[in-house]
Amino acid sequence: MNTILIGIIIANVLISYKGFNDIYFFRKYEFHVGSIRSGEQIRMLSSGFLHADMMHLAFNMLTLWFFAPVVLNWLGTFSFVLVYFGSLIFGSLLTMIFHKNDYSYRAVGASGAVTGVLYSAILLQPDMMLGIFFVIPIPAYLFGILYLLYSIYGMRAKNDNIGHTAHFGGAVGGYLITLIKEPSLMADHSLMTILLAIPILILFVMAKFGKL
Repeated sequence: MNTILIGIIIANVLISYKGFNDIYFFRKYEFHVGSIRSGEQIRMLSSGFLHADMMHLAFNMLTLWFFAPVVLNWLGTFSFVLVYFGSLIFGSLLTMIFHKNDYSYRAVGASGAVTGVLYSAILLQPDMMLGIFFVIPIPAYLFGILYLLYSIYGMRAKNDNIGHTAHFGGAVGGYLITLIKEPSLMADHSLMTILLAIPILILFVMAKFGKL
């Protein structure tokens, strides 16, 4: 197994565990709009290694463990790291864009980075089958489209504590970085590339017309 992937998972576990047991540490490095706007940009990165609880941490790391090998096998270690951290930053940037005036907005989790890896894997291998709840089979590309449409719904509804904006930003990051690294996908998987872009276009059209 790739040592970089193991290192990222270990970093998430150790930093999250520190946050579980040290509220000062957790508050110092979580994503907090007011603090970031006052100059603490490190939170846009550090928040991606903190988690709300063990279930949150386990779900993200399990998802990363399943889909990271696809990206590693296709793009290599350097590009995987670029997808992971680029998606993390994309997620934080999109969150700042949509919540810049909500100074009390807080978030933690590797979800943006993990969603970027997931979307990259789907773009690279759109015909693989995924199992919803490990039982219901669904094509990867359809899962990716439905997942982002659900994220748009969550961003609009604002009726839960899930960081839908970070998820969406991470997916955008994973999508763009993967296409930059493998532009041949636009020819080899042109239909899938267009289909996976549809939720991204819907989001920005809705944002432009004030529907979010």
